Amino acid sequence: MKLYQYIGAATLGIASLCSCTDLSETLYDQVGTQNYYNTKSDVERAVFRPFEHAYWSIQSRHVLNELSADQLITPTRDGWWDDGGKWRRLHYHQWDVEDGGDAQTEWNGCFQGIMQCNYVIEDLEKLDPSRFGFSQPEFDNLAAQARVLRAWFYIRLLDAFRNIPLAVSYNNVDLNTTEQVEPKRIFTFIEEELKDCIDLLVKKESLGSNALLQGQWTKAGAAALLVRLYLNAQVYVGEDRYSDCAEVAQKILDGEYGAYEVADRWDAPFDWNNNECDEVIFGFPGSQGYSFWHYQGDTYWWTVPARARYYFNDRKAKGGDHNTKYAASPSYDLNGKLYEYELGMPVQNFRKYPGDERMKLYRNLGNSTREGMFLFGYLEYTDEDGSTKRVAAPEQPYDLYIRDAVGRFQSLSPDRWPADKTSNLMNGDHNSGWHFAKYPFYSDDDAHQMESDYTEIRLPEIIYSLAECKLRKGDPRGAAVLLNSVRKRNYPAENYNQVLYAPEGTVTLDEREMLAEWGREFFAESRRRIDLIRFGKFSRSSWWDKTPDVDNHTEIFPIMRPILNSNRSLKQNPGYND
Repeated sequence: MKLYQYIGAATLGIASLCSCTDLSETLYDQVGTQNYYNTKSDVERAVFRPFEHAYWSIQSRHVLNELSADQLITPTRDGWWDDGGKWRRLHYHQWDVEDGGDAQTEWNGCFQGIMQCNYVIEDLEKLDPSRFGFSQPEFDNLAAQARVLRAWFYIRLLDAFRNIPLAVSYNNVDLNTTEQVEPKRIFTFIEEELKDCIDLLVKKESLGSNALLQGQWTKAGAAALLVRLYLNAQVYVGEDRYSDCAEVAQKILDGEYGAYEVADRWDAPFDWNNNECDEVIFGFPGSQGYSFWHYQGDTYWWTVPARARYYFNDRKAKGGDHNTKYAASPSYDLNGKLYEYELGMPVQNFRKYPGDERMKLYRNLGNSTREGMFLFGYLEYTDEDGSTKRVAAPEQPYDLYIRDAVGRFQSLSPDRWPADKTSNLMNGDHNSGWHFAKYPFYSDDDAHQMESDYTEIRLPEIIYSLAECKLRKGDPRGAAVLLNSVRKRNYPAENYNQVLYAPEGTVTLDEREMLAEWGREFFAESRRRIDLIRFGKFSRSSWWDKTPDVDNHTEIFPIMRPILNSNRSLKQNPGYND
């Protein structure tokens, strides 16, 4: 069953029929169940409509989990990017119940997705599979799709807010709670749903078959969500579930839930044909002709300079113009001296080991290929008259020279540093902070421009989770072998002795290095906040322009004022004003 197609079809339908911000305007109020389900395709399209909403919703999660952490920043730039201080409050952990914004969007977006899933689940319970030509296993797989997606939403809510209501029905609200329940109840609900659904989902039987399954949950996808849940159980519910995490992760690696393997290059799971990449366990299909929510301002479209389209030769700007929302937190002060922070400084974290392929300057090589992940220094391009130009700052008369530092450089030459030595989030310009391209920005004449799918889960997450479990249980050698199985692709073979963990190389693996390696491999993949929390670093530590929090209440977000006002049964999270 090529369910990839149905997600694409649902994408077009949902744009006009289903609001992502108002559940009362969903498709399900427009088309009655008795009129809608007439063919097998109708059932399949209905099941996958909530997936488009889920794909859209990755934006708020990305903002919350990256800009509150140590690796990504949004500094002001020649008067740009203050926006009433909202990015500062995320960076300094100073948000409150009046902020609204992305925390409110995360709450609303996830619960809207949950209710859409509930609607589908209850609809399917009323249908006779044989009437539509489904076998029972096919029909069970469809129902499990909605249940696993619902669990995915609940993991996000548990992660961000911890204390949430439990909603399991669209039609019978008496089955739902209006008040919050204990995090353990949500945790158990997620766990039981995922364990039950694994047996109902399809299995990726062989390598090379991912394109037929992209966009739907498989056995490995549901199992991977269990790995996420168990890895963070100590944070979520105060229980050590690392043994359970290791057990499920090992089953995935042993192929019990399907055939997967690590790609031979770092960018394969993000490239235009990543639907064929056997490293990808679950991804949302994206395309210029349908949706591309990861190529949006709140995700990866604004990770490059505002005029970067000249450098990429994507001048038709199909996703709108680029902008400078995200940059790497700096490694250097304004005297050119390396900071000494344990956290942050992601460019220096990559630079620590020589020969890293990701450290190369991002360039389009033609024929749907690229190299490197970062944008730095001068960015030169050839204009329409054949002249060599440099990407310039918007609305300011200087060419960019992008630095691993934050300050007001303007048109200073690369060997000069500004007289104003203030380096903070309020004092940057368009040269401040290395930019990056996790997903490729191919040129207008490239047939596969913006064809990458969004990779939600990939095999290295399972490998790194198992490695962390082994490390926590006192097996650094076993953890090292697992991490090295991924890391080898990032460095030339002649550097292995310098870059691999012992015993295959000379690098010592400990908890500090494990967290650093999570940061390298999953740089800007919407997870840095929870990794910091799990290692006890989020609220207690310092990084560039960020001091420790007064206490740890900021490890979950407040429930925003409009949400509290709409449901008087809700109680504010600890540490925040009602």
